[in-house]
Amino acid sequence: MAMNKQEHAQWSSSFGFVLAAVGSAVGLGNIWKFPYMVGESGGSAFVIAYLFCIALVGFPILVAEWLIGRRGQKNPVNTFADVAASQGKSRSWGIVGASGILGGFLILSFYSVIGGWALNYITKIASGEFAGQNGDAVGATFDAMLASAGTLTIWHTVFMALTAIIVGMGVASGIEKTAKVLMPLLGLILFVIVGYNVMNGGFGEAVAYLFAPDLSKLTADVMLAALGHAFFTLSIGMGIMIAYGSYLGREVNLLKTARTVVILDTVIALAAGLAIFPIIFSNGLDPASGPGLIFVSLPIAFGSMGAGTIIGTLFFLLITFAAITSSISLLEPTVEFLEERTSMSRTVSTIVASIVIWLLGIAALLSFNLWADFTIMGNGVFDALDKLTSKFILPLTGLAAIIFLGWQMDQRSVQQELGLSNGTWTLWQIISKFVAPIAVVIVFVTTLMG
Repeated sequence: MAMNKQEHAQWSSSFGFVLAAVGSAVGLGNIWKFPYMVGESGGSAFVIAYLFCIALVGFPILVAEWLIGRRGQKNPVNTFADVAASQGKSRSWGIVGASGILGGFLILSFYSVIGGWALNYITKIASGEFAGQNGDAVGATFDAMLASAGTLTIWHTVFMALTAIIVGMGVASGIEKTAKVLMPLLGLILFVIVGYNVMNGGFGEAVAYLFAPDLSKLTADVMLAALGHAFFTLSIGMGIMIAYGSYLGREVNLLKTARTVVILDTVIALAAGLAIFPIIFSNGLDPASGPGLIFVSLPIAFGSMGAGTIIGTLFFLLITFAAITSSISLLEPTVEFLEERTSMSRTVSTIVASIVIWLLGIAALLSFNLWADFTIMGNGVFDALDKLTSKFILPLTGLAAIIFLGWQMDQRSVQQELGLSNGTWTLWQIISKFVAPIAVVIVFVTTLMG
């Protein structure tokens, strides 16, 4: 039984909510994953496909999760159950909310490990450790970090503690205030690095690589990769946006706010490309070097370029800020659930959730070293958690949310809440009822068959 111990928290301002939502979306997916996926998936072809998928799939699911969250004004489980009951539907829809909370919980366990890598690399770059090193030496440094369970545990612990402290402070005092500080800093660092690239070569090649249309590379695989990443980067299917939506007041225009968040998220992702690829090209490195693009290829460049220590340190600060703004959003749904469904205070809920997630993260990081031989269906713990969430929990939870909005809720009330005219409403229904769900199903089935 839910325990309503206090009035449900609210964002202190629409601006704060936008920054928090953008902060959730702008995480390692934008700064780390987006650039290497562009490199692996055809450059501008991937960018074109990504923009298309963000508009037709990411945007409507984001709006759906916010609207459902705002209607429920509770944790994701109670929100889905209560909203379903108000529509004369089964309270079993609460399972969707539980799935989202589980997704965010599992993702944070290994996400914190990667956040720890970024923290570790701030110290490495700032100390000049990579100065003058070749690719083999930089790669060996990364491999040595992964091989050290102690090193990974220390940095995972530091990152998880920072996340817990912020979330424990509350919605307005912790999450919102942190977003108001870190997001402008993130934008400033990006601006500085992109400005440096404009002056130091490789920028024109990077612009062409990202934006010059090359439809010959727009394959089915590229479309599927773009759709999957568009889904991930907006933090949908993780319970996050349902929880964030539950703190929203009725005065917030969901469509306009979602448009702002999507645009800012996309601009930052593209800016990350302009921060990374000029450095890659001007140093003769491979843009398609995969996940190692950030932790191996770029340190090689930073070690050989003028002002490399400064630019490199700023870059990994950027990575860390982006990771923290996402990690606090990943922790929030679990904390909100525990706070509302048990007698625990927010502080205790945060501590309990963080410790359990931290322990699961230890299991994930051990898969790189001491538990390297332990596998779950052929995958180490880290990869198993990644695949379980990205291939199953996220797409199915997001799919359920958009189906619930389009097919289970009273459509007249949805139209009124979104403030859509009849003509625009018809377009919205086509996208939310058919285009977005079908696209997610295609990605889900294709990924399982791949």
